[in-house]
Amino acid sequence: MTPRHPDTPPTLDETSKAIIEQLQEDGRRPYAAIAKAVGLSEAAVRQRVQRLTDAGVVQIVAVTDPVQVGFARQAMIGIKAEGDLEALADALAGLPEVDYVVITAGGFDVLVEVVCTGDDHLLAVLNDRIRTLPGVRTTETFVYLKLRKQQYDWGTR
Repeated sequence: MTPRHPDTPPTLDETSKAIIEQLQEDGRRPYAAIAKAVGLSEAAVRQRVQRLTDAGVVQIVAVTDPVQVGFARQAMIGIKAEGDLEALADALAGLPEVDYVVITAGGFDVLVEVVCTGDDHLLAVLNDRIRTLPGVRTTETFVYLKLRKQQYDWGTR
């Protein structure tokens, strides 16, 4: 990886890309197995993964099915807003129920995904937390009925 400006994606060499792809397939894959696959020592892989993590290129987490861990209601909320979109996105990102925030172009200014324990919780998040934020004009909620696919193995470019 080369040093970069905060808004510029890092330049990844082929070895770093291969390590990322190994971790996308299995985030618990042992460094020894990754090392064998990419042709480095285990210590070198460990160092590269640490640098990738420190740079914010990768995040190694356990991805769960929200329903199976007590969150019966997920929804995507489209928000039409006015004013500073970045300030609004930051405020939304600070809500514990929000797990995804993106500023968009198109019919909505911001999209957020929320994970809630049920419909009453979703209503409280919408009514008491999101709609009261400065800049929010309207919201449209898309309730998830069933999660069919959630993968993070798109590789690298």
